[in-house]
Amino acid sequence: MRKSLAVFFVMCILLSASSAFAAKTIKLSHLNPQQPFDVATAAMSAVFKSMVEAQSNGELLVEIYPAGQLGNERETMEQVKVGVVQSYIASAGGMASFYPLYSVLDIPFAIPSYNVAWEVFDGPFGEYLASDIEKQTGFKVLGYGEAGGFFQITNSKRPIKTVEDMKGLKIRTMTLPSHQNLMKAYGAGATPVAWAEVYTALQTGVVDGQHNPIPIILTGKLFEVQKYLTLTNHLYSTYCWVMNKGFYEGLTEKERFIVDEAAKTAIVAGRGLNRIIEASDKGLPALIEAGMEIHTPTPEALEEFREVGLKSAMEFLKGEYGEEGVELAEKYLEAIEKAMEEED
Repeated sequence: MRKSLAVFFVMCILLSASSAFAAKTIKLSHLNPQQPFDVATAAMSAVFKSMVEAQSNGELLVEIYPAGQLGNERETMEQVKVGVVQSYIASAGGMASFYPLYSVLDIPFAIPSYNVAWEVFDGPFGEYLASDIEKQTGFKVLGYGEAGGFFQITNSKRPIKTVEDMKGLKIRTMTLPSHQNLMKAYGAGATPVAWAEVYTALQTGVVDGQHNPIPIILTGKLFEVQKYLTLTNHLYSTYCWVMNKGFYEGLTEKERFIVDEAAKTAIVAGRGLNRIIEASDKGLPALIEAGMEIHTPTPEALEEFREVGLKSAMEFLKGEYGEEGVELAEKYLEAIEKAMEEED
C-alpha cells in the first residue's frame, strides 16, 4: 500500500513538472504564401519562429499559418482577440477594421523615404500608436512590418502619366476609406476587393487596375493580368503585427523579451527582403520581362498627383475622423518632419 502511494505521489510530481515545462505555442498567421525568399510576411514569420524557438530552448513553439488558412483578415483577427490564435500580421485594411484611425496614416506622399518611414514607425510615434491601439482594441502590437514598400499603380487599359489618365478607371482598393477617397480624388472608381479575390477581379474586368508595392504585385502575379505600371510612390503602408494581449501578458518576463526582440528582427528582415526584391532581377526587370510597360510621371505630373491627393486626404480625414483624426495626423506629420531633419 505504501509502495503504491509512493508511486502515485511520484507520478503526480512528474506530471506536475511536465505540465510546468510544457511548451507554449504561438499560432502565427499572415496573408501571403509561405515563401520567405520572396514574400516579406513569410520572411518575418520564418525569422520569428527560428529566433523564438532557439532562444527559448523550445519552451516557446511557433506554428505558422500562411495564405489566410485560418480565414479572412477580420476572422483571423477575431480569433486573435479571443485567444484561439495568438498572433497575426495584419494589413492596414485589416487593422483599420478594428482601429479606424489607422487610415489616418495613408496621407499621400507624406513619407519621402524608407529611412524616414522606419524612424517614424520604430520611434516614439510608433510607440504612441501601439499604445492607443492597445487601449482602444485590446491588441498587443509587436511592431510595424513593411507592406512591400511604396505603392505604385497598375491597370490593363492605358498608360497612366497624369491625373487625367486616371479618370474613368475602376481601381481596386483595400477596405480602407482613405484609399477609396484617394482614388476618387484622382477621378477613378474605387472598388474594395479582398486580396484573395484581386487576381480574378482584374482578370475578369471587375476592376481595371489596383495599387500596391512592387513586391506585392510580384507575389500576387498581378503582372499576368495587368499591362501598365506607373511609378508614383504615392503611399507607404505598413503591416501591424498584433498578438493576443492576455497571451502576451501570461508569458514570463524572459519570454516577453524573446518575443519582442524576435519580432523587431523579423520586421527588419522583411524590410530587407523588400529592398532586395526591388533592387534585383526579381523586381522591375521581372515585370518588364513579363510584358508590363513601365512609366515614370514627369516631376510636374507627380506634383499634380501630390497636390490633388494631399488636399483631398486632409479634407477627408477631418470630415471622417474629426478632431481625433486631425490630432493623430498632426502627430504623424510632426514625426515625419523630425525624422527628415535628423536624416539631413
